[in-house]
Order: sequence, then C-alpha cells, then structure tokens
Amino acid sequence: MPIVLSIAGYDPSSGAGITADVKTAAAHECYAITCITAVTVQTTEKVFAVEPLRAEIVRDTLYELVRDMPPAAVRIGMLGSGEVAEVVADFLETTRLRNVVLDPVLRSTSGAALIDERGEQVIRARLLKAVDVCTPNEAEARVLAECEASPEGLARELHRKGCPAVVITGGEREDSGDLLSFGDQQEWLRAEKIRSRATHGTGCAFATAIACNLALGRQLREAVVEAKFYVRRAITLGSDEPLGHGRGPMNHFV
Repeated sequence: MPIVLSIAGYDPSSGAGITADVKTAAAHECYAITCITAVTVQTTEKVFAVEPLRAEIVRDTLYELVRDMPPAAVRIGMLGSGEVAEVVADFLETTRLRNVVLDPVLRSTSGAALIDERGEQVIRARLLKAVDVCTPNEAEARVLAECEASPEGLARELHRKGCPAVVITGGEREDSGDLLSFGDQQEWLRAEKIRSRATHGTGCAFATAIACNLALGRQLREAVVEAKFYVRRAITLGSDEPLGHGRGPMNHFV
C-alpha cells in the first residue's frame, strides 16, 4: 500500500485538511501519514480562528515520520505561517522526496487568511521550485504569479518561477475547467458544472487524489484526470444529504 504524506491544517469539521486527506488516501487504497501545520476553529460555514503550530514541532514530525515511513508522494496544503513554510521548504530541499503536490492554500472560501505575507513569499520563492506540481485556483495563481493574466499566462509565470507543472483549478468557472500546464503543453480539462452544496474541501481532495495517483504509478496527466473524476463523483454522491449548515463535505469514500 503506497504511503502518502499530508502536510496540512486541521479542520475539525473534517471536510478539508488533514482528516479529509486521510479519507481521500483511504479511498485510493493508499496509507496516509500526516503532519499538522495549524489547528483551526472551523465549521462548514466559516473559519473562525487559525493557530499555527510551532515550527519546531512541524520540523521534528516531518523528519521522524519519513525516517520511519518513507512516502511515495506528498500533499502540501495549508501552512499557517511563514515559519512553518520555511521548515517545509527546508525539509523538501533536504529530503528531495518525489511526487510532491503543492495546494497553495492562502484564504478560506469564507475569506479568512490562512497564511501570512512571509509564508506567501516562501511559497513563491522556494516551494514552487521544490515541488512537482502546484494546484492553485485562479485567485491563488494571481497572488503567486504577482500579475493579472489569463490562466494560460498565470501558468507560464509560475513555470518561470520554477514550478515544473501547474494545474489551475476552475471549480468556480461555469465550465469547471482545469488548466493543466507542463513542459510545452497546456490543456483544458472541462466538465459540466455540478450544482451542489457538498463542496467543502474540494481543493484538498483534488491535490491529495493527484498525489495518490502519482504514488500508484500513474503519469501526471492521468493522475490529474483521475483526481478530477474522483472529486466530481465525491461531490455528486455527497449532494443528496449534505452535512452542516454551510458548504458540506463531499462523500470521500467513492
């Protein structure tokens, strides 16, 4: 069973973050090991508070985990602070793990900031170069690229900043189009938009599903296509009776 490392925040509603990553990995018959970067006070309705962990705890957790259980892939989500982002960048540069997927979580859907300015700079200057693929939404891509451009232009700018492959997710687009960009190829992966309230944590599940598919030996394009299919099924099957009063979780076990 491939091991997948999740480096992310803790969402007590279990729609996003570490607990959602564990469910996504299990659905892909992978084994998740985890390193929590921050705890949150959070429901399906909004993020009320964020408390990053001490960087030393994150650092020690990462090195001890991979010494004992080397992962076949990594998913990086919410980092919470610049200090934690620095530790994760050091860790990736030292260990040179493979199949690293960066989901640059900058703000919650409800608008709460999930990382500070220093953390954004670390993502931009160091993490983009240390990962295999980055999966920002269009707003996150604009922040990291430091420019206004089309999705194609944003992807090219992120490549110039050192990221080898980019998926700009388009869950908010009417065509639900995701732009896959790597090498000299750019391809739109489009699908009919699903009208649903069960969409909490879709970015986390998508990035983790890519990591799982890479760990299972699939090539990048296939891994992205399979991850998109997984998330769409999870939203659809979570739509019948969404939990909570806000954006409920998907059905991860599909």
